[in-house]
Formats: sequence, C-alpha cells, structure tokens
Amino acid sequence: MKWLNHSLIADAACAVISPPHVAVCIAGATAPDWLEYVLKVVKRHVKHRGTTHILTHWLLAALAFTFIWDYHGIGAAFCWGGVSHILTDAMTVSGVPFSPYSDRRFHLFGGRFRTGDPVEYAISAVVIIICIAVTHLTGSSGFSPFFYDWSGLYQQGLIDAMEWKTNRFRLI
Repeated sequence: MKWLNHSLIADAACAVISPPHVAVCIAGATAPDWLEYVLKVVKRHVKHRGTTHILTHWLLAALAFTFIWDYHGIGAAFCWGGVSHILTDAMTVSGVPFSPYSDRRFHLFGGRFRTGDPVEYAISAVVIIICIAVTHLTGSSGFSPFFYDWSGLYQQGLIDAMEWKTNRFRLI
C-alpha cells in the first residue's frame, strides 16, 4: 500500500478512539517503511517488507504499550499505527512475514491486490466511511477538528449569522 492510504486508515481509526494521538499514529503507520531507510543509513541493509514488517513484533509491542506501560498513550498509538500498516500490507500479493521464525508470508483476504491498485483507495475510503459512521452513531461529541457543528456554534453565540450562513452546508 502507499503511504497515503496507510496514513488515512490509521488516521481514521485513531480519530475514533483517541483524536489527540492521530499524529503519533500516522507516524507509526508509516514507520515500517521509513525504518527501512533508517537501517540503510546506519549501513544495515534490509529488504522491503522484511524485518521491519513482522506482524508479531508490532502486535506484541502494541499490546505491551497498551496493557503494561505507556507514557500518555504515545507508544500505544505509534505501535497500533504500525499494526495497521502491517495488516494493510498483508492484503497485497507479496504479504508480510508473520514471525521471524517462519519463512511463510501472512496474507489477508488472499492477498489479491497490488500496491497502487484502485482497490487500495476503495479500501481506504470504506474504512474512513465506517469510522465516520461509528463516530456519528456513538454520538461522539468530543474533539472533531474537521467536522464543525455550525448550527451549534451559532446557537452558543460563538459565531455570527453571516458565518453560519456561509458555512452551514460545508461538511469539512
């Protein structure tokens, strides 16, 4: 998958669970790929979707940060972003390694599409729509930086009638 779709999927899922951690989650969602570049800079060459893409490592780190110890949820958000990266890469033809002790690749949904296919963008769109629906169905009234309640802001006196009229049909 491309970084854009990794970022969108992790962003949408994290925004439903913990909006303040979205930036950290996006950094984690791209981490398996940029960690390869970091390792190459320090003269340790790894192949793409190799040691930085092992599902069990990311999953164990995410569970450890979630249930054992974490500093304000930063480690958990980063690692769950990495898990989302691994799971979305597992949908591709090449798959990802399940563990370092196995030479087999892990595939979701049979690994039926290639990176850059239109299906990749459709999956991202479906995940985003589901996350928006979950947010609205659960009545989340928390932090929502992109979806403004223009009528609510007008009723509270925070904006004037002109601003409400200008923006009332805007979704984003």
